[in-house]
Amino acid sequence: MSKRLCSMTGFAREAGTLADGTAYAWEMKSVNGRGLELRFRLPAGLDALEAPARDAAAKRLKRGNVQIGLALRSEGRAPLTPDPAALERALELVTGLAARIPGAAPPRAEALLALPGVMRAEQAELTEAEEEARRGVLLAAFQRALSTLWESRAAEGARLAEIVTALLDEIEALCAAAGAEAASQPGAQRARLLETLDGLLGEAGRARFPEERLAQEVALLAAKSDVREELDRLAAHLGAARALVAEGEGAGRKLDFLVQEFVREANTLCSKSASVALTRIGLDLKAAIERLREQAANVE
Repeated sequence: MSKRLCSMTGFAREAGTLADGTAYAWEMKSVNGRGLELRFRLPAGLDALEAPARDAAAKRLKRGNVQIGLALRSEGRAPLTPDPAALERALELVTGLAARIPGAAPPRAEALLALPGVMRAEQAELTEAEEEARRGVLLAAFQRALSTLWESRAAEGARLAEIVTALLDEIEALCAAAGAEAASQPGAQRARLLETLDGLLGEAGRARFPEERLAQEVALLAAKSDVREELDRLAAHLGAARALVAEGEGAGRKLDFLVQEFVREANTLCSKSASVALTRIGLDLKAAIERLREQAANVE
């Protein structure tokens, strides 16, 4: 089994016929889940299939809520035979009721036999070897259905990998734009500070303001709005996310954690922004990360 990025969404069906003519069908449906949760629906008498089937599924699947059902259908009708105890109870009840109703007709045989529970299907008892062979056929079919489910999830994962890669490219481009915009922030902050001083002190008063003090104030503002660390961490997270997509199998949990780190850095970048342009880029970045989070939630 190759290491491919897999989705947690998939469907599989495997049908066939047993030696006695009974038709069977396995159906598996998988959706998102924090861990691996397997839910089985098996016909009565086949509970022994669950343990080996559960072990096989746990080896192939890492995450997801998986519903697994097995349906059996007999092609022919089993012969019916009367249940003596049920027939005796029905006859006693109907006879007693007829005796209490004046002029009531005696109970008819066909009416008695049509009562629920009086007739039962006659099931041939299987030998232990036949039971073992029956379970073997059903488990082999389960393995085929499980492989189909895995392929379905892998095919969906391939499409998911393309979407996630495109979103990482978008986030990388926004980070580059944020870096370019952030580089111009000190000059813009100095211009706004001078404009503020002009408004408060007038041009003549501002001219007497020490240049060293002005440089200190600009430096303080620049330090508070410096987003280089956030951009560096975002770049590191982008590299890690791309590596996870390339690694494929079992990347979902780590990708979930990385997306949380993306969100944290984007929020900090927006809070430090000192320009409308950088804030706008930060909001676009948060929107792209949110789309990445939605897609990452589908990764196994």
